[in-house]
Amino acid sequence: MRPPTIRDVAERAGVSKSLVSLVLRGSDRVRPEKRQAVLAAVEQLGYRPNAAARSLSERRAHPEALDHARSGGAPLVGVLLNDMRNPWFVELLDGLNSLLDARGLHMLLADGHLNRRLGEDLTRTFTDLRVDGLIAVGTLTGPEMLRAAAGRLPTVVAGAREPVLPRADIVANDDEHGARLATEHLIGLGHRHIAHIAGQGMVGELRRRSFETVMRDHGLAGTAVVEQGDLTEEGGYRATVRLLSAPRRPTAVFAFNDIACVGALSAAGELGLQVPRDLSLVGYDNTYLARLRHLWLTTVDSAGHDVGRRAAQCLLDRIADPARPGQVLLSPPALVVRGTTAAPPRTAVHQRPT
Repeated sequence: MRPPTIRDVAERAGVSKSLVSLVLRGSDRVRPEKRQAVLAAVEQLGYRPNAAARSLSERRAHPEALDHARSGGAPLVGVLLNDMRNPWFVELLDGLNSLLDARGLHMLLADGHLNRRLGEDLTRTFTDLRVDGLIAVGTLTGPEMLRAAAGRLPTVVAGAREPVLPRADIVANDDEHGARLATEHLIGLGHRHIAHIAGQGMVGELRRRSFETVMRDHGLAGTAVVEQGDLTEEGGYRATVRLLSAPRRPTAVFAFNDIACVGALSAAGELGLQVPRDLSLVGYDNTYLARLRHLWLTTVDSAGHDVGRRAAQCLLDRIADPARPGQVLLSPPALVVRGTTAAPPRTAVHQRPT
């Protein structure tokens, strides 16, 4: 069941929502019998006020109180995160917060995935909360919302390559170079039939395009396969099942990220293939998943912590000079070779697995 709302309390007590708000704020302008009815309804329903909503309401109603508090308080930075389930974003946030905290700024974090489900514009909420700057982490839907926010707030896009805004910075990984490192590693091991599980957005496009370019440069365009994924473990699993069920299966798979690569590892195991003896796998991001000993993924280190720190510095610079032109800063990736890549089988089998 959904949690009770202030509307539910008002209906139970037979009063208006505004009167419930007065009671919850401890106002002395409410008659005792009305106050008692509201408090009884709160107790019966188990209602708990939303602290964030209350704070927003108070800031809207009393901006002068916020200015007074700000004179001795810490500046606030709104961080809108594409998907809290992605471990690479956690490492980026760690780098982001390490610098912001050292400079005396506090983060307010919002989940862009929830934002999409509810159809809300959380950038507007950050504006209403009067944050000092905004950082959008990952590829977000509804770029027009971010565009509008960037017209009102110093804004930085981190870990993504879109949208490009006139007065906003982009701080990301060099995705084209990272995909080149992964693909050339597999080719160097002797693989010729290589598949790529592609991602979404501009980052997905850059990695896919780089994979195809490297394969073409090595004369392997005819054996390059791209299978679309959805950035999740389940998506990586399903994409790999499709690849390995084809008449000519690949001997190596380069996945868009570590999460999809874990799904590919599961699919290979279920189909009776040993990694890396029968199938080599490369992930991307070098998250904690890749470093787990029972997974031990070869992957591309996309410098999440460094991207976060550079994004924080960009925001500080933009707060100091909001009118300066936007810039794109790319952190260099590095290949990390672990236990999921090896030379292909001497006699590669390209038939449908049984």
